[in-house]
Amino acid sequence: MPAQEMKQILELLSQIFEDRTVPKNIRECAQKSRESLQADKEDLSTRVDQVVQLLDEISEDPNMPVYTRTQIWNVVSLLEGMLNN
Repeated sequence: MPAQEMKQILELLSQIFEDRTVPKNIRECAQKSRESLQADKEDLSTRVDQVVQLLDEISEDPNMPVYTRTQIWNVVSLLEGMLNN
């Protein structure tokens, strides 16, 4: 996996986590996703797949700000691109 793409993904997830206008459950999901991607316990493709599923579920939260939903979709798109390479 290209380090630049992973750095960009982790930065986007950090921005979501640090944004206090985002509901707590969504920030916690972003942090959990970030931690999962950085953990070396499982194969990278397994971790990416789990994070994509997690972010996909949370993106349907009606309390999510529109700009945060866009950020999450961006992260999911980058992760799916990594899986296809």
